[in-house]
Amino acid sequence: MKAEYRKSPEALSSLTPEQYRVTQQDGTEPPFTNAFWDNKEPGLYVDVVSGEPLFASVDKFDSGTGWPSFTRPVEVDNVVENRDSSHGMIRIEVRSRHGDSHLGHVFPDGPRECGGIRYCINSASLRFIHRDELGSAGYGAYLHLFDNGGGD
Repeated sequence: MKAEYRKSPEALSSLTPEQYRVTQQDGTEPPFTNAFWDNKEPGLYVDVVSGEPLFASVDKFDSGTGWPSFTRPVEVDNVVENRDSSHGMIRIEVRSRHGDSHLGHVFPDGPRECGGIRYCINSASLRFIHRDELGSAGYGAYLHLFDNGGGD
């Protein structure tokens, strides 16, 4: 049976003010002071609202920007890309499909050897599940990503 991921009033009510501002009001958190920008532990990053799997530490890299950066989503179908012309710029916004959470933006300046894409994601939109807790948290299907000790 496939897990069902969705936005619920209960999930929204459990968000911190910063998580709500970022995910529901399309906010951006400050660089270099957020929870996961320098996290090097192996694990899975899921939507803080819906729990849908979004990114894995095996695809995380230090972009020097102060936000968690990934070369690709762990589940392409869980990530939606939209044109964003706010703030006088044209960018590609990244949202979660089932939670409809604002995650961040995608840029064409990632590592070339990994496809050249950088998903610049707000920590406030993510919940991190350590590799050692994936099974008990219901994400055991992703353990294979870390078979070779894959971390950051």
